[in-house]
Amino acid sequence: MPHKTIAESEYNEFRNFLEQQCGIVLGENKQYLVKSRLSPLMNKFGLASMSELIRRSMQPRERELRASVIDAMTTNETLWFRDTYPFELLKNRILPEYARHRGPVKIWSAASSSGQEPYSIAMSLLEYQQNKPGALPGGGKILGTDISNSMLEQCKLAEYDSLALARGLSPERKRMFFEASGDKMRLNAKVRGLVSFRHCNLLDSYALLGRFDLIFCRNVLIYFSPEVKSKILKQFAGALNPGGHLFLGASESITGLSDDFEMIRCNPGIVYKVKK
Repeated sequence: MPHKTIAESEYNEFRNFLEQQCGIVLGENKQYLVKSRLSPLMNKFGLASMSELIRRSMQPRERELRASVIDAMTTNETLWFRDTYPFELLKNRILPEYARHRGPVKIWSAASSSGQEPYSIAMSLLEYQQNKPGALPGGGKILGTDISNSMLEQCKLAEYDSLALARGLSPERKRMFFEASGDKMRLNAKVRGLVSFRHCNLLDSYALLGRFDLIFCRNVLIYFSPEVKSKILKQFAGALNPGGHLFLGASESITGLSDDFEMIRCNPGIVYKVKK
């Protein structure tokens, strides 16, 4: 029988390791979360105890195990058109600013998870163009990034089962943007063609990603320490074109963390505009 107990000293060491590797701050007494996320890896790597798994994952030479552990700890479930208002603001307020823009509108989904956010953005963009023929002649380019390589592979497949499709997706959008693919549904070529994916750790430099008109980074900063939040917000400001916008999660605030953005209340919702 595998041993899944985690000593407090081991847990605290693992918390520090996780924060150094990807900025995520685990609270005290969250051993249950570590156990539920990492238990499947014990079998996969043939390890008899959670202690051994944690100890070995922190050794630099255990690259595959380390990657799998970080993957498991940073994977979050998501849903289509989460909170609704960011996608309505995108269509009604932000995209009209680029209606005559010659080049493509460039949008970054900075934690794309299993793909629902970047693909929801793509669907919103297509709906806007359908309602405003001739608008956005340059179209749009959406980049989805994530720290999890397994999530990125799932994103690129663009295939979803009935459970995933039931989370926030209307029947109309299902009909308009999806096609059957075995026992799953796959986003059609029009939607897929707007989105590309690549690996990115938000603690690293964003210089190679290019510049953006809009960044979505929703319900991600809550996992980071204030110092790391400030660093990420500074880098977002540098990655935005003049007048570019940033969407954060509904419960997230930049108060005391950044002076680079102007807060715009939109009723419902808030969007941040870079000051430059």
